[in-house]
Amino acid sequence: MTATILTGAKVVTPDGILADASIRIEGDRIAAVGPHPELESVTDAVGSAAGKPAGQPPSGEIRVDLSGRQVVPGYVDLHVHGGGGASYSSGDADEARRVARFHLAHGTTTSLASLVSASIDDLVRQVTALVPLVQDGTVAGIHLEGPYISPTRRGAHDPAVLREPSLDELDRLLDASHGTIRMITLAPELPGALPFIEKATARGVVAAIGHTDATYAQTRDGIAAGARVGTHLFNAMRGIHHREPGPIPALIEAPEVIVELINDGVHVHEAVARLVANGVGLDRLALVTDAMAATGIGDGTYRLGSMTVRVESGVARLAGGGAIAGSTLTMDVALRRSMESVGMPLAAATRAAAAAPSRALGLEAQTGAIALGLRADLLVLNADLTVARVMRAGRWVSSSEPAT
Repeated sequence: MTATILTGAKVVTPDGILADASIRIEGDRIAAVGPHPELESVTDAVGSAAGKPAGQPPSGEIRVDLSGRQVVPGYVDLHVHGGGGASYSSGDADEARRVARFHLAHGTTTSLASLVSASIDDLVRQVTALVPLVQDGTVAGIHLEGPYISPTRRGAHDPAVLREPSLDELDRLLDASHGTIRMITLAPELPGALPFIEKATARGVVAAIGHTDATYAQTRDGIAAGARVGTHLFNAMRGIHHREPGPIPALIEAPEVIVELINDGVHVHEAVARLVANGVGLDRLALVTDAMAATGIGDGTYRLGSMTVRVESGVARLAGGGAIAGSTLTMDVALRRSMESVGMPLAAATRAAAAAPSRALGLEAQTGAIALGLRADLLVLNADLTVARVMRAGRWVSSSEPAT
Protein backbone atom coordinates (compact mmCIF):
# COMPACT_ATOMS: atom_id res chain seq x y z
CA MET A 1 0.00 0.00 0.00
CA THR A 2 1.36 3.40 -0.98
CA ALA A 3 1.42 5.89 1.86
CA THR A 4 1.12 9.65 1.38
CA ILE A 5 2.75 11.99 3.88
CA LEU A 6 1.73 15.66 3.91
CA THR A 7 4.40 17.72 5.62
CA GLY A 8 5.00 21.22 6.91
CA ALA A 9 1.41 22.47 7.02
CA LYS A 10 -0.65 24.17 9.67
CA VAL A 11 -3.17 21.42 10.49
CA VAL A 12 -6.53 21.94 12.20
CA THR A 13 -7.25 18.96 14.48
CA PRO A 14 -9.94 18.36 17.12
CA ASP A 15 -7.37 19.20 19.80
CA GLY A 16 -6.22 22.46 18.26
CA ILE A 17 -4.01 23.76 15.48
CA LEU A 18 -0.58 22.20 14.90
CA ALA A 19 1.66 24.88 13.46
CA ASP A 20 4.14 22.60 11.65
CA ALA A 21 2.60 19.17 11.26
CA SER A 22 2.54 16.08 9.13
CA ILE A 23 -0.27 13.72 8.21
CA ARG A 24 0.32 10.13 7.13
CA ILE A 25 -2.37 8.62 4.91
CA GLU A 26 -2.59 4.92 4.16
CA GLY A 27 -5.28 3.84 1.76
CA ASP A 28 -8.37 5.93 2.50
CA ARG A 29 -7.54 6.49 6.18
CA ILE A 30 -5.49 8.85 8.32
CA ALA A 31 -2.74 6.71 9.84
CA ALA A 32 -0.94 9.39 11.87
CA VAL A 33 -1.15 13.08 12.69
CA GLY A 34 1.45 14.98 14.65
CA PRO A 35 4.17 17.60 14.82
CA HIS A 36 6.41 17.36 11.78
CA PRO A 37 9.61 16.11 13.49
CA GLU A 38 7.60 13.63 15.57
CA LEU A 39 5.97 12.05 12.53
CA GLU A 40 9.32 12.05 10.76
CA SER A 41 10.73 9.87 13.55
CA VAL A 42 7.92 7.39 12.97
CA THR A 43 8.74 7.35 9.26
CA ASP A 44 12.45 6.90 10.05
CA ALA A 45 11.64 3.87 12.14
CA VAL A 46 9.55 2.40 9.34
CA GLY A 47 12.34 3.10 6.88
CA SER A 48 15.00 1.49 9.07
CA ALA A 49 12.85 -1.58 9.63
CA ALA A 50 12.52 -1.90 5.87
CA GLY A 51 16.30 -1.74 5.43
CA LYS A 52 16.34 1.88 4.29
CA PRO A 53 18.67 4.52 5.75
CA ALA A 54 16.97 6.61 8.43
CA GLY A 55 15.56 9.86 7.06
CA GLN A 56 14.83 8.46 3.60
CA PRO A 57 11.24 7.66 2.63
CA PRO A 58 10.46 3.96 2.23
CA SER A 59 9.55 2.74 -1.24
CA GLY A 60 5.90 3.28 -2.06
CA GLU A 61 5.76 6.47 0.01
CA ILE A 62 4.79 9.81 -1.49
CA ARG A 63 5.69 13.06 0.26
CA VAL A 64 3.93 16.35 -0.38
CA ASP A 65 5.47 19.52 1.04
CA LEU A 66 2.68 21.88 2.11
CA SER A 67 4.80 24.50 3.83
CA GLY A 68 2.88 27.75 4.15
CA ARG A 69 -0.49 26.06 3.64
CA GLN A 70 -3.32 25.12 5.98
CA VAL A 71 -4.99 21.72 6.08
CA VAL A 72 -8.54 21.36 7.34
CA PRO A 73 -11.04 18.50 7.22
CA GLY A 74 -13.28 18.26 4.17
CA TYR A 75 -16.50 20.20 4.55
CA VAL A 76 -19.79 18.42 5.28
CA ASP A 77 -22.94 20.02 3.83
CA LEU A 78 -26.27 18.84 5.23
CA HIS A 79 -28.35 20.92 2.85
CA VAL A 80 -27.63 21.38 -0.86
CA HIS A 81 -30.05 21.24 -3.80
CA GLY A 82 -27.80 21.92 -6.75
CA GLY A 83 -24.84 23.72 -8.26
CA GLY A 84 -22.89 24.15 -11.45
CA GLY A 85 -26.12 24.45 -13.41
CA ALA A 86 -27.43 21.07 -12.23
CA SER A 87 -30.00 19.94 -9.66
CA TYR A 88 -30.53 16.90 -7.46
CA SER A 89 -34.29 17.15 -8.13
CA SER A 90 -33.89 16.49 -11.84
CA GLY A 91 -34.36 12.74 -11.53
CA ASP A 92 -31.25 12.34 -13.69
CA ALA A 93 -28.33 10.54 -12.02
CA ASP A 94 -25.72 12.10 -14.33
CA GLU A 95 -26.98 15.60 -13.57
CA ALA A 96 -26.91 14.79 -9.86
CA ARG A 97 -23.27 13.70 -10.17
CA ARG A 98 -22.46 17.09 -11.70
CA VAL A 99 -23.81 18.76 -8.57
CA ALA A 100 -21.60 16.62 -6.33
CA ARG A 101 -18.51 17.25 -8.49
CA PHE A 102 -19.11 21.00 -8.46
CA HIS A 103 -19.31 21.21 -4.67
CA LEU A 104 -16.42 18.78 -4.23
CA ALA A 105 -14.18 21.27 -6.05
CA HIS A 106 -15.21 23.84 -3.42
CA GLY A 107 -14.21 21.56 -0.55
CA THR A 108 -17.43 19.65 0.19
CA THR A 109 -16.28 16.05 0.55
CA THR A 110 -19.49 14.83 2.22
CA SER A 111 -22.99 16.06 1.42
CA LEU A 112 -26.64 15.20 1.39
CA ALA A 113 -28.64 15.51 -1.82
CA SER A 114 -31.56 17.74 -0.85
CA LEU A 115 -34.93 17.51 -2.60
CA VAL A 116 -37.62 20.17 -2.38
CA SER A 117 -41.31 19.44 -1.83
CA ALA A 118 -43.00 17.50 -4.60
CA SER A 119 -45.75 14.95 -5.04
CA ILE A 120 -45.03 11.57 -3.51
CA ASP A 121 -44.78 9.98 -6.96
CA ASP A 122 -42.24 12.59 -8.04
CA LEU A 123 -40.26 12.20 -4.82
CA VAL A 124 -40.14 8.43 -5.27
CA ARG A 125 -38.83 8.94 -8.81
CA GLN A 126 -36.20 11.44 -7.66
CA VAL A 127 -35.13 9.29 -4.72
CA THR A 128 -34.83 6.22 -6.93
CA ALA A 129 -32.49 8.10 -9.28
CA LEU A 130 -30.27 9.12 -6.35
CA VAL A 131 -29.96 5.70 -4.70
CA PRO A 132 -26.94 4.64 -6.84
CA LEU A 133 -25.12 7.87 -5.90
CA VAL A 134 -25.47 7.05 -2.22
CA GLN A 135 -24.49 3.44 -2.74
CA ASP A 136 -21.27 4.40 -4.57
CA GLY A 137 -20.41 7.14 -2.06
CA THR A 138 -20.93 10.15 -4.31
CA VAL A 139 -23.29 11.59 -1.68
CA ALA A 140 -23.81 10.50 1.92
CA GLY A 141 -27.58 10.30 1.68
CA ILE A 142 -30.79 12.04 0.67
CA HIS A 143 -32.51 14.91 2.46
CA LEU A 144 -36.22 15.49 1.92
CA GLU A 145 -37.01 19.15 2.62
CA GLY A 146 -40.77 18.74 2.71
CA PRO A 147 -43.47 18.17 1.62
CA TYR A 148 -44.59 17.98 5.27
CA ILE A 149 -44.10 21.68 5.99
CA SER A 150 -46.22 24.67 6.97
CA PRO A 151 -48.05 26.37 4.08
CA THR A 152 -47.57 29.73 5.82
CA ARG A 153 -43.79 29.18 6.10
CA ARG A 154 -43.29 27.41 2.78
CA GLY A 155 -40.67 29.79 1.38
CA ALA A 156 -39.93 28.69 -2.19
CA HIS A 157 -41.84 25.40 -1.97
CA ASP A 158 -44.83 24.72 -4.22
CA PRO A 159 -47.98 25.13 -2.07
CA ALA A 160 -49.89 22.66 -4.27
CA VAL A 161 -47.85 19.68 -3.06
CA LEU A 162 -47.66 20.41 0.67
CA ARG A 163 -49.39 17.87 2.90
CA GLU A 164 -49.72 16.55 6.42
CA PRO A 165 -47.23 13.90 7.52
CA SER A 166 -48.31 10.36 6.62
CA LEU A 167 -46.81 7.18 8.07
CA ASP A 168 -47.85 5.25 4.95
CA GLU A 169 -46.07 7.76 2.73
CA LEU A 170 -43.02 7.58 5.00
CA ASP A 171 -42.91 3.80 4.53
CA ARG A 172 -43.21 4.18 0.76
CA LEU A 173 -40.43 6.77 0.58
CA LEU A 174 -38.08 4.83 2.86
CA ASP A 175 -38.71 1.59 0.99
CA ALA A 176 -37.97 3.31 -2.34
CA SER A 177 -34.75 4.76 -0.91
CA HIS A 178 -33.33 1.40 0.30
CA GLY A 179 -32.04 3.12 3.40
CA THR A 180 -30.50 6.13 1.63
CA ILE A 181 -32.80 8.84 3.06
CA ARG A 182 -30.79 10.31 5.94
CA MET A 183 -32.83 13.40 6.88
CA ILE A 184 -36.38 14.76 6.54
CA THR A 185 -37.37 18.35 7.29
CA LEU A 186 -40.92 18.84 8.56
CA ALA A 187 -43.07 21.16 10.66
CA PRO A 188 -43.80 19.64 14.10
CA GLU A 189 -47.12 21.47 14.55
CA LEU A 190 -48.81 19.61 11.68
CA PRO A 191 -51.28 16.84 12.52
CA GLY A 192 -49.44 13.51 12.62
CA ALA A 193 -45.98 15.11 12.83
CA LEU A 194 -44.96 13.66 16.20
CA PRO A 195 -45.60 9.97 15.36
CA PHE A 196 -43.95 10.67 11.99
CA ILE A 197 -40.82 11.95 13.76
CA GLU A 198 -40.82 8.97 16.11
CA LYS A 199 -41.13 6.44 13.28
CA ALA A 200 -38.56 8.17 11.05
CA THR A 201 -36.10 8.30 13.94
CA ALA A 202 -36.69 4.63 14.74
CA ARG A 203 -35.79 3.79 11.13
CA GLY A 204 -32.50 5.69 11.31
CA VAL A 205 -33.60 8.95 9.68
CA VAL A 206 -32.67 12.32 11.19
CA ALA A 207 -35.79 14.41 11.76
CA ALA A 208 -35.20 18.13 11.20
CA ILE A 209 -37.52 20.96 12.23
CA GLY A 210 -37.98 23.61 9.57
CA HIS A 211 -40.42 25.56 7.41
CA THR A 212 -42.52 25.77 10.54
CA ASP A 213 -45.01 28.05 12.24
CA ALA A 214 -44.70 26.05 15.46
CA THR A 215 -44.98 27.58 18.89
CA TYR A 216 -42.22 27.16 21.43
CA ALA A 217 -44.12 24.29 23.08
CA GLN A 218 -44.83 22.53 19.77
CA THR A 219 -41.15 22.75 18.83
CA ARG A 220 -40.16 21.26 22.17
CA ASP A 221 -42.64 18.45 21.53
CA GLY A 222 -40.93 17.78 18.20
CA ILE A 223 -37.55 17.63 19.90
CA ALA A 224 -38.92 15.32 22.57
CA ALA A 225 -40.22 13.05 19.78
CA GLY A 226 -36.69 12.79 18.38
CA ALA A 227 -35.96 15.77 16.10
CA ARG A 228 -32.25 16.57 16.19
CA VAL A 229 -31.63 19.28 13.54
CA GLY A 230 -32.98 22.79 12.99
CA THR A 231 -33.23 23.46 9.25
CA HIS A 232 -31.72 26.83 8.21
CA LEU A 233 -32.39 28.55 11.51
CA PHE A 234 -34.46 31.78 11.26
CA ASN A 235 -35.38 31.20 7.64
CA ALA A 236 -38.92 30.02 6.87
CA MET A 237 -39.92 29.76 10.52
CA ARG A 238 -41.93 31.79 13.01
CA GLY A 239 -39.92 34.68 14.42
CA ILE A 240 -39.12 35.38 18.05
CA HIS A 241 -41.69 37.26 20.18
CA HIS A 242 -41.12 38.01 23.84
CA ARG A 243 -44.42 36.39 24.83
CA GLU A 244 -44.35 33.54 22.30
CA PRO A 245 -40.71 32.61 21.62
CA GLY A 246 -41.54 30.23 18.78
CA PRO A 247 -39.18 27.57 17.38
CA ILE A 248 -35.91 29.50 17.33
CA PRO A 249 -35.18 29.67 21.09
CA ALA A 250 -36.46 26.11 21.52
CA LEU A 251 -33.94 24.86 18.94
CA ILE A 252 -31.09 26.98 20.26
CA GLU A 253 -31.51 25.92 23.88
CA ALA A 254 -31.89 22.16 23.22
CA PRO A 255 -28.42 20.63 23.75
CA GLU A 256 -29.25 17.63 21.56
CA VAL A 257 -30.12 19.76 18.49
CA ILE A 258 -27.67 20.89 15.83
CA VAL A 259 -28.81 24.02 13.99
CA GLU A 260 -28.10 24.87 10.37
CA LEU A 261 -27.09 28.38 9.36
CA ILE A 262 -26.89 29.80 5.82
CA ASN A 263 -24.11 32.33 6.30
CA ASP A 264 -24.19 34.06 2.92
CA GLY A 265 -24.95 37.58 4.12
CA VAL A 266 -28.46 37.35 2.63
CA HIS A 267 -30.35 34.76 4.67
CA VAL A 268 -29.24 36.10 8.05
CA HIS A 269 -27.52 39.30 9.13
CA GLU A 270 -23.97 38.81 10.39
CA ALA A 271 -25.03 40.09 13.83
CA VAL A 272 -27.60 37.28 13.97
CA ALA A 273 -24.96 34.79 12.87
CA ARG A 274 -22.77 35.94 15.76
CA LEU A 275 -25.72 35.60 18.13
CA VAL A 276 -26.31 32.02 17.02
CA ALA A 277 -22.62 31.09 17.20
CA ASN A 278 -22.46 32.38 20.76
CA GLY A 279 -25.80 30.87 21.74
CA VAL A 280 -25.36 27.28 20.58
CA GLY A 281 -21.63 26.82 21.12
CA LEU A 282 -18.96 25.38 18.88
CA ASP A 283 -20.34 21.86 18.58
CA ARG A 284 -23.95 22.58 17.60
CA LEU A 285 -23.66 25.00 14.69
CA ALA A 286 -23.60 23.52 11.18
CA LEU A 287 -22.82 25.76 8.25
CA VAL A 288 -24.87 24.80 5.19
CA THR A 289 -25.23 26.23 1.70
CA ASP A 290 -28.84 25.47 0.67
CA ALA A 291 -27.28 25.93 -2.77
CA MET A 292 -29.40 25.68 -5.92
CA ALA A 293 -28.53 25.08 -9.57
CA ALA A 294 -27.38 28.66 -10.26
CA THR A 295 -24.47 28.31 -7.82
CA GLY A 296 -21.26 28.91 -9.73
CA ILE A 297 -23.11 29.81 -12.95
CA GLY A 298 -24.40 33.36 -12.54
CA ASP A 299 -27.55 35.41 -12.72
CA GLY A 300 -30.50 34.22 -14.76
CA THR A 301 -33.69 32.17 -14.61
CA TYR A 302 -33.60 28.68 -13.10
CA ARG A 303 -35.84 25.97 -11.69
CA LEU A 304 -36.06 24.83 -8.08
CA GLY A 305 -38.29 21.80 -8.16
CA SER A 306 -41.48 23.01 -9.87
CA MET A 307 -40.83 26.68 -9.09
CA THR A 308 -39.22 29.33 -11.31
CA VAL A 309 -36.37 31.18 -9.65
CA ARG A 310 -34.70 34.40 -10.73
CA VAL A 311 -31.11 35.04 -9.61
CA GLU A 312 -29.97 38.66 -9.54
CA SER A 313 -26.64 39.78 -8.09
CA GLY A 314 -26.22 36.26 -6.74
CA VAL A 315 -29.48 36.32 -4.75
CA ALA A 316 -32.07 33.67 -5.67
CA ARG A 317 -35.76 34.52 -5.32
CA LEU A 318 -38.98 33.15 -6.70
CA ALA A 319 -39.76 34.80 -10.02
CA GLY A 320 -41.62 38.06 -9.52
CA GLY A 321 -39.68 39.10 -6.43
CA GLY A 322 -40.98 36.46 -4.06
CA ALA A 323 -39.36 34.47 -1.28
CA ILE A 324 -35.66 33.69 -1.11
CA ALA A 325 -35.18 30.42 -3.00
CA GLY A 326 -32.05 28.77 -1.75
CA SER A 327 -28.64 30.33 -2.21
CA THR A 328 -25.65 30.52 -4.51
CA LEU A 329 -23.28 29.81 -1.62
CA THR A 330 -20.45 27.26 -1.49
CA MET A 331 -18.95 25.86 1.70
CA ASP A 332 -15.54 27.44 1.17
CA VAL A 333 -17.18 30.87 1.05
CA ALA A 334 -19.34 30.01 4.08
CA LEU A 335 -16.19 29.21 6.08
CA ARG A 336 -14.43 32.42 5.03
CA ARG A 337 -17.49 34.52 5.86
CA SER A 338 -17.71 32.89 9.28
CA MET A 339 -14.21 34.08 10.03
CA GLU A 340 -14.36 37.49 8.36
CA SER A 341 -17.88 38.69 9.24
CA VAL A 342 -18.82 36.57 12.25
CA GLY A 343 -15.37 36.61 13.87
CA MET A 344 -15.02 32.86 14.36
CA PRO A 345 -11.43 31.58 14.62
CA LEU A 346 -10.34 29.00 12.06
CA ALA A 347 -10.71 26.03 14.40
CA ALA A 348 -14.28 27.04 15.34
CA ALA A 349 -15.31 27.73 11.76
CA THR A 350 -13.90 24.37 10.74
CA ARG A 351 -15.95 22.59 13.39
CA ALA A 352 -19.08 24.30 12.05
CA ALA A 353 -18.20 23.33 8.49
CA ALA A 354 -17.20 19.73 9.18
CA ALA A 355 -17.41 18.25 12.69
CA ALA A 356 -20.89 19.43 13.72
CA PRO A 357 -22.69 18.48 10.49
CA SER A 358 -20.88 15.14 10.50
CA ARG A 359 -22.13 14.49 14.01
CA ALA A 360 -25.67 15.44 12.97
CA LEU A 361 -25.58 12.56 10.49
CA GLY A 362 -23.91 10.13 12.89
CA LEU A 363 -20.77 10.08 10.73
CA GLU A 364 -18.29 11.39 13.30
CA ALA A 365 -16.51 8.02 13.40
CA GLN A 366 -15.87 8.31 9.66
CA THR A 367 -15.26 11.93 8.74
CA GLY A 368 -15.50 15.56 9.84
CA ALA A 369 -12.09 15.90 11.48
CA ILE A 370 -8.39 15.22 10.95
CA ALA A 371 -7.79 12.42 13.41
CA LEU A 372 -6.34 8.92 13.57
CA GLY A 373 -8.50 6.31 11.85
CA LEU A 374 -10.90 8.70 10.15
CA ARG A 375 -11.35 8.81 6.40
CA ALA A 376 -8.76 11.01 4.73
CA ASP A 377 -11.08 13.81 3.62
CA LEU A 378 -8.78 16.82 3.63
CA LEU A 379 -8.52 20.28 2.12
CA VAL A 380 -5.34 22.21 1.46
CA LEU A 381 -6.10 25.92 1.81
CA ASN A 382 -4.18 28.89 0.55
CA ALA A 383 -3.32 31.77 2.87
CA ASP A 384 -6.59 33.49 1.89
CA LEU A 385 -8.54 30.30 2.77
CA THR A 386 -9.41 29.49 -0.83
CA VAL A 387 -9.23 25.79 -1.70
CA ALA A 388 -5.96 24.74 -3.37
CA ARG A 389 -6.39 20.96 -3.31
CA VAL A 390 -9.06 18.48 -2.26
CA MET A 391 -8.43 14.95 -1.01
CA ARG A 392 -11.37 12.59 -0.62
CA ALA A 393 -10.93 9.12 0.87
CA GLY A 394 -7.16 9.37 0.47
CA ARG A 395 -7.16 10.45 -3.19
CA TRP A 396 -6.57 13.88 -4.68
CA VAL A 397 -9.75 14.68 -6.57
CA SER A 398 -9.54 18.40 -7.27
CA SER A 399 -6.74 20.90 -7.51
CA SER A 400 -6.25 24.51 -8.54
CA GLU A 401 -2.56 23.88 -9.07
CA PRO A 402 -0.29 21.24 -10.64
CA ALA A 403 0.04 18.02 -8.66
CA THR A 404 3.12 17.77 -6.45
